Amino acid sequence: MKSIHIYTDGACSGNPGPGGWAALLIYGKHQKMLCGGAKDTTNNRMELTAAIQGLTAIKQDKLKGQQHTIYIITDSRYLKDGIELWLAGWKKNNWHNSQKKIIKNVDLWMQLDQLNSRFRVKWEWVKGHSGHPKNEYVDQIAKDSIPR
Repeated sequence: MKSIHIYTDGACSGNPGPGGWAALLIYGKHQKMLCGGAKDTTNNRMELTAAIQGLTAIKQDKLKGQQHTIYIITDSRYLKDGIELWLAGWKKNNWHNSQKKIIKNVDLWMQLDQLNSRFRVKWEWVKGHSGHPKNEYVDQIAKDSIPR
């Protein structure tokens, strides 16, 4: 079974404020960097956007029907815990939290849920700013992508 690694990060100058995101896709010897930004956003929205854009970039027809595992490596607990621990409850409660309020970033969580269900995705957390080379790289690209 082949694997695709996606390193993601989001950044914000002020929260809310202008923000940037980055996703580095690695498939065998091939690498592709995706990045972008928004003028008025939050760090959590940029973390979600990085994962969404990374998964969106994977073209199923290019995988030639082979089964792949996609590893998303993030330093965001919000992203990892949201997808692995909280998502099922949010969906069961029609995208509401335990206080009966619609969850924050529901539009992005719905997109990510749809993309996540299309692939075999494993979510990995790495401590941010701890010297992990690829995490440090996407962190810098995300910061550089913040609109000035």
